Amino acid sequence: MKKLLLSAMLFAASTGLVNAQTVQKQIVEEGGTGPFKSEVVGDASCPGFTVYRPQNLQQVVAQKGALPVIVYANGACFNNNVEMRLLLSEVASYGYVAAAIGPYDEADVMAQWRGVLKSAYPATKGKVVMANGEEIKPLTAEEIKAQQEAQAKMMAQATPPSFSTYPKMLLEVLDWLTEQNAAAGSEYYHCLDLQRVAAMGQSCGGAQVLAIAYDPRIRTCVMLNTGIGDMEMMGATKECLKNLHTPMFYMIGGPADIAYANAQKDYERIADDIPVVMLNSKDGHSGTYYEAHGGNYAKAVVKWLDWQLKGQVGQSALFLDDEYLKLKFPEWQGVRKNF
Repeated sequence: MKKLLLSAMLFAASTGLVNAQTVQKQIVEEGGTGPFKSEVVGDASCPGFTVYRPQNLQQVVAQKGALPVIVYANGACFNNNVEMRLLLSEVASYGYVAAAIGPYDEADVMAQWRGVLKSAYPATKGKVVMANGEEIKPLTAEEIKAQQEAQAKMMAQATPPSFSTYPKMLLEVLDWLTEQNAAAGSEYYHCLDLQRVAAMGQSCGGAQVLAIAYDPRIRTCVMLNTGIGDMEMMGATKECLKNLHTPMFYMIGGPADIAYANAQKDYERIADDIPVVMLNSKDGHSGTYYEAHGGNYAKAVVKWLDWQLKGQVGQSALFLDDEYLKLKFPEWQGVRKNF
């Protein structure tokens, strides 16, 4: 059966299929906690991406109108979005259509995160519990030594990493969504509000967002555990900050986050006419993406998108009101400028 599905997808791609065609589908965490239960979709006409959307999309649109769009780039610039599956599914359940770089994959989310968390335990957070209830313990001294020796050996033998994704993939999938929205017979026909588009990326994926943030279709950027600082990555440099034209949201994991210093530099360098908010937690570089429904990071992302893309001004309190932030997330710190 899997071979038949793969053959169908390759045939569709080679023949230039116009209309979207769902060939694979799954539901994660019962479709999220939002008012519109979500699903994860693999589409024959766009095999290099995964779509997160409300179930019964046409019915939701008939109720609420066309939905805002998110284009998403992965941590490490991977061609796989499984690690962000809980967060993206949760966000979609609040009435968003998100297209993430990487083909549809049914890999175990917890298995993906288990290794990540063991190798980069967020010590500032304390107890680490994944969505399935499994507690992750920090590495022992012996395990740390073995890990360091293995990493040193790999570094000595390694060739420079080659990335299989690139920033303009975010614009390419936005083009695909635009075509589908206009194509009669498409699953997305008149379902998408392309005046309300967010670009979102985690870690290296944030560099990919910066590289395409100049595009006038982008209405806001969500930068998760990322910052360019003085680096050059995926074609992005600090010069890209000059091309920003939309409100920016940085969600960072505090000093334990390897992106922390770069994010601070970005915040300082962003021009005085660009609204920007930065929230810092104690979760380190791994955020809360492995927690049930994406944890508190997912809650913050939904509030930002509801404010910026849906005009729900009440959701702005988390970002503009220090007392509200302290009440809801007492361990977080927030700064903002240009509002």
